Amino acid sequence: MVTLKAVTVLGATGSIGASTLDVIARHPDRYRVFALTAHANIDKLAELALRYRPRFVVANDDGATRLQALLANAPEIEVLAGVAGLELVAAHAAVDVVVAAIVGAAGLQPTMAAVEAGKQVLLANKEALVMAGPLFMSAVAESGAVLLPVDSEHNAIFQCMPSDYRRGLGSVGVRKILLTGSGGPFRNTPLDALERVTPAQAIAHPNWAMGPKISVDSATMMNKGLELIEACWLFDARPEQVQIVVHPQSVIHSMVEYVDGSVLAQLGNPDMRTPIAHALAWPERIESGVGALDLIAQARLDFQAPDFARFPCLRLAIEAIQRGGTAPALLNAANEAAVAAFLDNRLRFTFIPRVIEQVLAEIPAAEPHTLEDVQNADQQARELALTLIRAAGN
Repeated sequence: MVTLKAVTVLGATGSIGASTLDVIARHPDRYRVFALTAHANIDKLAELALRYRPRFVVANDDGATRLQALLANAPEIEVLAGVAGLELVAAHAAVDVVVAAIVGAAGLQPTMAAVEAGKQVLLANKEALVMAGPLFMSAVAESGAVLLPVDSEHNAIFQCMPSDYRRGLGSVGVRKILLTGSGGPFRNTPLDALERVTPAQAIAHPNWAMGPKISVDSATMMNKGLELIEACWLFDARPEQVQIVVHPQSVIHSMVEYVDGSVLAQLGNPDMRTPIAHALAWPERIESGVGALDLIAQARLDFQAPDFARFPCLRLAIEAIQRGGTAPALLNAANEAAVAAFLDNRLRFTFIPRVIEQVLAEIPAAEPHTLEDVQNADQQARELALTLIRAAGN
């Protein structure tokens, strides 16, 4: 008999949230929606709430009142607001699974609340590990939470790893992780043309349907840098044990190389429902709605090394994890501020890595002992980044 699991979706109105709800809807005998959250997309959240009838919905402080009005005819759905509401639905005793899909630093606190409550956490918010890796993994170990990666790359690595990989990669015969990335829309764009890149061009990813921030991170390959940092924490790997491989077709989602020369790869169509279904049902398998991969039609798979001159954000991320301490948190905060300014037409595309590099150069990295230490570093980096962005616009 299958036990019905209660699922909280943090970030329900984004692309990961939509894919998660699609998979859940295919398996009403396995999953029910317990809570849905969104930051400011109130109309969409209300629509989802009326469709899935969760016990709770959570919006930002400004949107909660409007959400309450939109759900006036559904009094059984309780509306909550802000970080306190997010933490409540992440750690609630009735919740079995938490899908952590809030983009950026805003996802750190509710994701940590789910971990500390010992939930099965499907991690799509890479910033939680980038910002607070040692604190986050320590909380996982202490609480007994089950942490399952949903990012397509990390989920692929997880599938290719031996089950006892936490004993250490060398102890289980793993030589290195091969983390693949498409190279985004500007993989072949002349370098001098990058100065004129527009937000519309940067968010037009050739393979994946993603939100604007993540799409820009793909265009700069910062997403791959953040994923490298995340992989180090998830799989207890050193930075030199993770190799970035540009793979334009996005069919091989990542690989693991073993000491005997074997390389195990996970392949599939570029559709986030595959890793979400894998993590939801783990250690079982369920249907995801994704079509079968046609290797004959695919015909070819290409690979190349990343170009650090074209993608300086990738270099900065590698330097940050090597530096350690709060450096990855500083990197992430500066990137979020710079990307937001670019999307708002306040910063040129090529200035994104310049802002990040300046923040890393001016703010010393310290060893974080509490979540507050991480949040203070995050705030400090954002303030300096905004100063640099204003100066760049003059």
